[in-house]
Amino acid sequence: MLVRDAMTTVVLTIGPTHTLRQAAALMSARRVGAAVVLDPDTCGLGILTERDILNAIGLGLDPDREPAHAHTTTSVVFAAPGWTLEEAATAMVRGGFRHLIVVKDESPVGMVSVRDIIRCWTKARHTATPEQAALV
Repeated sequence: MLVRDAMTTVVLTIGPTHTLRQAAALMSARRVGAAVVLDPDTCGLGILTERDILNAIGLGLDPDREPAHAHTTTSVVFAAPGWTLEEAATAMVRGGFRHLIVVKDESPVGMVSVRDIIRCWTKARHTATPEQAALV
């Protein structure tokens, strides 16, 4: 199974000046654990996760004053839609993160999470024959 089969294609994109509270409210409303941060000044893509917001609040920072860009990961590992789920999972384990931005032609086309991968693998195991399930 490929990343394109598991990824979410509606990606929450925010700007670097959104506050952490604004980002959290958008992520909560969309029921997602990460947002793509698009910074037109740097022409770069970054990612802001629920863990980034939690860490900032845990440090006592004001979520109404803290801009997303101050907590955005910019050294992002991107996935391609044609990656296998094994390749995506390996990248996540190696990097210690739970989300990958899926990029095609240098533009974000989706997001894949550990939960997406598990959902696909679990579904595949339940629909496979016993012989196939042993290989999943």
